[in-house]
Amino acid sequence: MRITDLMIKEAMIMDLAATTKEAAIDELIASLEKNGRINDPVEFKQAILKREGESSTGIGGGIAMPHAKTKAVNQPTVVFAKSAKGVDFEALDGEPAYLFFMIAAPEGAGSTHLRTLAALSRLLIDSDFIDKLKETKTPEEVAALFDAKQANEEEAKKPAEAQATAQAPKNAAADAPADEEAFVIAVTACPTGIAHTFMAEDALKKKAKEMGVSIRVETNGSEGAGNVLTPDEIRRAKGVIIAADKNVEMARFDGKPVLQRPVSDGIRKPEELIRKALNGDAPIYRSAGGAAVTEKGEKAGIGSGIYKNLMNGISHMLPFVVGGGILLAISFLIEQVAGESSPLFQLLQTIGGGNGAFHFLIPILAGFIAMSIGDRPALMPGMVGGLMAVNSNAGFLGGLAAGFLAGYVVILLRKVFAGLPKTLEGLKPILLYPIFGLLIAGTVMFYVVDPIFSWMNEGLINVLNNLGTGNMVILGIILGGMMSIDMGGPFNKAAYAFAIGVFTSSGNTNGAMMAAVMAGGMVPPLAIALATTFFKRKFTEQERKSGLTNYILGLSFITEGAIPFAASDPLRVLTSCILGSAVAGGLTQLWKINVPAPHGGIFVAALANHALLFMLAVVIGAVVSGFVLGVWKKNVEPQG
Repeated sequence: MRITDLMIKEAMIMDLAATTKEAAIDELIASLEKNGRINDPVEFKQAILKREGESSTGIGGGIAMPHAKTKAVNQPTVVFAKSAKGVDFEALDGEPAYLFFMIAAPEGAGSTHLRTLAALSRLLIDSDFIDKLKETKTPEEVAALFDAKQANEEEAKKPAEAQATAQAPKNAAADAPADEEAFVIAVTACPTGIAHTFMAEDALKKKAKEMGVSIRVETNGSEGAGNVLTPDEIRRAKGVIIAADKNVEMARFDGKPVLQRPVSDGIRKPEELIRKALNGDAPIYRSAGGAAVTEKGEKAGIGSGIYKNLMNGISHMLPFVVGGGILLAISFLIEQVAGESSPLFQLLQTIGGGNGAFHFLIPILAGFIAMSIGDRPALMPGMVGGLMAVNSNAGFLGGLAAGFLAGYVVILLRKVFAGLPKTLEGLKPILLYPIFGLLIAGTVMFYVVDPIFSWMNEGLINVLNNLGTGNMVILGIILGGMMSIDMGGPFNKAAYAFAIGVFTSSGNTNGAMMAAVMAGGMVPPLAIALATTFFKRKFTEQERKSGLTNYILGLSFITEGAIPFAASDPLRVLTSCILGSAVAGGLTQLWKINVPAPHGGIFVAALANHALLFMLAVVIGAVVSGFVLGVWKKNVEPQG
């Protein structure tokens, strides 16, 4: 498949008008929408900005490659654009970007399309090709240049592939380089796996060839791992380069010098990485699940490590919360119509409730917190500890304790058994860690953690049940406001996790806190929608179109719909949204509203004890935020 099959001429922009990064992204997205290549520009922009938040796709050398893989894309497309003046795209080398390649890949992109996108990424490593591309004047010239370059690349591959096939060893071990002293291995990966992954691979291979170094590069792309490193290659390598912006399988590198860098460094600094790996100038990696180690051997902050481990547990728990919670919500609706004896009511209660999805909430939370700390050996002790917390009524807090306890118990066991003979290495993961990890974590849970946290959990529920209206309103204001501080980040997740903890610990009967966080989370996208509707002069045409989608996102309790607007104007948008969310959260507590479902927005509002008051609280909060934002924002300057 030709690259130009994806890089359609009609979508090319040969004179980009934008002068800022945000405007450049909007102009490229507008071209995709105009040519029918995306079905939801708002969702696509969210995905683009999310990727930009992880690391800039301005790769340096005057090139930017914003990209996203999402269901908002109808068919794989690359929008090529040129800017005469250059745009500050927050490039990694600090220089303006002049050439833009916005890659849009659908969630179900076929392997042929993904390989073509990878081929595009690899071409952009060639500086001579980039210079020629900068000289093009028309879409036809761009297409001809890419076609000729790809044809030359394919023609050049044929003799090399034929020779490699003829000399291919029957045994993988025969692939060993002649000079093992100059052999390094690498893994490249970026969150979407359609651009930077392969650019880093090619940059490392190209530079290694110039340096006379043998290298094997594993790519973690959209289609999964490619060129997977073998145990023998890992054993022989002088050092390991991990150029990745997402998690890769690390346990296999235990005992090797491992250099961990962003994928962008694989593109921009291949020589530095190869030299360091070759010289062993990197910390020795130990697969103990402890605190992360930086290149200088310094431990990462304790707070960031705790947050990372906690979020790993919560992210794996959320599907059980949402799936089970929505089924429970539906069952309550059926109960109101058909009664408790209804077979459908009983079925949904069984699937979603305490004997189904909700039964796994705390064990899953604890297990994946433990796994984040102590790798796979900690998963089982953590899940069992979480189940013990459920059975002893230690609840959400006990589950948190179980996860951290099991994770650090496994780390301790690794140190205790570190001196065992090599012949017993195989017994550790299948016998020693499971038995002693479960025994120690289970014993501490049974005699210490469960009794303490059972008492604390019951105390928390009693305090909440006995809080006066004034204190409950203050708590609602705080929780509602937290939902808008970072819209899906640590504050948002902390408020939601607290509400879930109260919700599950009270036997699903106390949905007061859930009402506060749900109302607070619904306000930001609804406020954006209202502001773009009634204060049109304050927003661009593209923003007004995007704002309409936020009506649906807000009603569905999808706070992230407001992220693109917050990213472009954080002070005004975040401040306005926090104010309205706090008002909505406080009103839910003033009016003593309970929502017995953990997700769903308007679709579960009917389950609230005061459904109309719940929606009124959301509307008031959204109006407050929308009005403040609309008045505060400046008018958009007319273009042209």
